[in-house]
Amino acid sequence: MRTPPLVLVIAFCGGLAACGGTARLQVSDGTGPSPQLPEPDKTLIPIVNIAPAIGWPQGAKPIAANGTQVAAFAEDLDHPRWLYVLPNGDVLVAETNAPPKPEDGKGIRGWIMKKFMGRAGARVPSANRITLLRDKDHDGVAETRTVFLQNLNSPFGMTLVGNDLYVADTDRLLRFHYESGDTQIKSPPAKVVDLPGGLLNHHWTKNVIASKDGSKLYVTVGSNSNVAEHGMDKEEGRAAIWEVDRATGQQRIFASGLRNPNGMAWEPHSGALWTAVNERDEIGSDLVPDYITSVKDGAFYGWPYSYYGQHVDIRVEPQNPDLVAKAIAPDYAVGPHTASLGLTFAENSKLPPPFTQGAFIGQHGSWNRKPYSGYKVIFVPFRAGKPVGNPVDVLSGFLNGKEEAMGRPVGVVIDRQGDLLVADDVGNKVWRVSAAR
Repeated sequence: MRTPPLVLVIAFCGGLAACGGTARLQVSDGTGPSPQLPEPDKTLIPIVNIAPAIGWPQGAKPIAANGTQVAAFAEDLDHPRWLYVLPNGDVLVAETNAPPKPEDGKGIRGWIMKKFMGRAGARVPSANRITLLRDKDHDGVAETRTVFLQNLNSPFGMTLVGNDLYVADTDRLLRFHYESGDTQIKSPPAKVVDLPGGLLNHHWTKNVIASKDGSKLYVTVGSNSNVAEHGMDKEEGRAAIWEVDRATGQQRIFASGLRNPNGMAWEPHSGALWTAVNERDEIGSDLVPDYITSVKDGAFYGWPYSYYGQHVDIRVEPQNPDLVAKAIAPDYAVGPHTASLGLTFAENSKLPPPFTQGAFIGQHGSWNRKPYSGYKVIFVPFRAGKPVGNPVDVLSGFLNGKEEAMGRPVGVVIDRQGDLLVADDVGNKVWRVSAAR
């Protein structure tokens, strides 16, 4: 195979970590309700800085915040990304990865991105299953593990309403019958609604959450590109949160302009839906901050035409000034390129202060910022339904001294004991953070 010309350019500029510009700001400058947004830094070679995935050495673990401790709840999983706690305390973990998407790997950029994602640990085949973990004796370690569902198609989000368990595959929302205590489901699913998938399917993860009364389901659908470079016809139904009527399967766009929403949770004080969103790439190490935000019915959040409200992205053609004028700025930035995916609130948490009112966020970590950002779990304090103050590290130390990734946190959830569970898809573990004893 002939070496793509861009690879030669990357080699000429001194290796992967030497391409593109180094950040001029700190991650903290791109954090909070009013992040700094410098001028875009559009370089010939996109910024690439991959932390090679190596897994955890024997006996190693992340660094827990003062007043807390961390231990493995489950180990030797296969790329665990998302978590859900059933009412009886059983924990479901989606062991999953990207589906085949040949159209997303075409061209020089696609070829290079495949290599980069492999270096970051994101190219392993998908196990396509959901595993049930049970800690019957409540000692903080799951002693029971069963294959709960299998032969899925890159599953991600899960939610239970009554006896209906909903699973968001990459291309459809499924419903399974569940009885409390089940350790395996063998009955075939019912399809609720098709979701955007296909051969391109750039952002493949689909999450699902139920309304408090159980009548509606909300599903995240990420964009099919960075900034609509394949054309807006490839973005139909994407970069959005869908609302699905549970009784009829009818769906509508609840909110749009969200490049890649993943985590969703109901804020306990206001009752508002919140989501964690990955913003766009390739305009510098300092742009654009990922964010968490409340989600308003019918609102437009900018993608692809603008970011962080009405900051126009001139790369997008044609422009859409009418939509830009409607774009809403998100509530709280969580740092540029942190890949903030997991989101859950501290409701029912038994962790000590300051982790009592606010949101836990799993930051998968950057592949396109120098120096790295993310690779940790943070906590954003809330008061009266709104973020206040600076984030606090809950789990850190996912990178070693050589800047290799021993783990990468993704989904976060509070378990029945009030502890925080964290899915680590490079370490192949689920971590449990509890109050120090």
